Amino acid sequence: MVTVQLKLVDAGDLYLSWRWEHEPDRPRVQLVPREKAQVVLDEWAAAVPSPLPGENVDRALRRSLTHGPLVDHARELDLSTRLYRGLFPTPLAVELNSWLEQGVRPHLRVQPSPSTALVPWEALRVDEGERAVHVLDISVLPPATVGNATGRRVTPFDPQGTVVGVLDPKVPGFADASGLGSVLGRVTPELAALALGGVRRDDVDRDYLEGALATAARFVYVGHVTTGGHGLDARMHLSCTANTEGRAAPLGAHRPLTAADIVLGHRSGPVRPWRIPNRVALVACESGGDLRFAEPSGLVTAMVHGGAEHVTATRWTLPTDEGLSRLVPGFPSAPVLAPTVVAIDTAHRAEHPVTALNDWQRAAATRWEETGDLTCSPLVWAAFTTTWAPGPRGPEVRG
Repeated sequence: MVTVQLKLVDAGDLYLSWRWEHEPDRPRVQLVPREKAQVVLDEWAAAVPSPLPGENVDRALRRSLTHGPLVDHARELDLSTRLYRGLFPTPLAVELNSWLEQGVRPHLRVQPSPSTALVPWEALRVDEGERAVHVLDISVLPPATVGNATGRRVTPFDPQGTVVGVLDPKVPGFADASGLGSVLGRVTPELAALALGGVRRDDVDRDYLEGALATAARFVYVGHVTTGGHGLDARMHLSCTANTEGRAAPLGAHRPLTAADIVLGHRSGPVRPWRIPNRVALVACESGGDLRFAEPSGLVTAMVHGGAEHVTATRWTLPTDEGLSRLVPGFPSAPVLAPTVVAIDTAHRAEHPVTALNDWQRAAATRWEETGDLTCSPLVWAAFTTTWAPGPRGPEVRG
């Protein structure tokens, strides 16, 4: 596969550099003036349902879902077009087009800067009726300090191996309708088939999960993730009681599992990092928030550090089906979150998870472009991206 790495750096202005992996000695650089980039970045940040400074999650969801451009077909088309024109290097677009004219679909590996962490590269509108994901395979490139960390070993993938599915675990002390309550609501048979022993379990704590992941091939988590004051304080919410050993302070009857617990081990004593399966899917709000920090660290980084090669996570807050039907005027009754979970699980079963996830996004993007079907708004499908972090190997292979 023909692959190009695009790296963005915040240094006053926004600097973009790229190099083709078959031409590592020919890097290119382009500067985008901060005043030009920030206008459209701020507009995009105001469109997605992640909290702006001073907002809580509920207010952010209401801002985005009741009158935002992601639930307005014409406004979203315009904003995604301007996001592409304001951020994507024109010389790189020319180079990509030269491959497309030869019938080759390149793989774009993006390493965002903190100011561009919310940019949905897959959803950038490059032409009439066409998104970047229509013509490219797109993944996140982890920093070299993460992917090439000393002692990191990628866990081998066994297509017939165990899948650990933790779906909507009950969080002690939090009712179904609370902030850390149920995210799935009604569970379909397809979802139930993914779960490890059932959905809404109340006994999936960190000790149980660490043991299950020790021999697993894949991990699918659907639940709550919350951000902390720094990347390693990013938190998954399992069925852990306050008495469970760990590095986060309890929230009432519950102790969250932090990225630091995974990287360093959650028990006192010597450092004992968790073993992580080759493929991980984190279907939870801002589960891919690592990139917002100057030194990327968080749940994605923790999974990569522990041996994951592919980690699918989200850039921004995910609305639930209940939230969509309640806040979006005229939203269809068809569920969105459950089919999304199934699509991501299907992608992780495929030989090439990056391409498979992009295939799902391509189909959704096409339907949104052609029909304006709100269930196919980039609000949900563009939130997801896959970090691909292969171990040291020979020639580049397809992700």
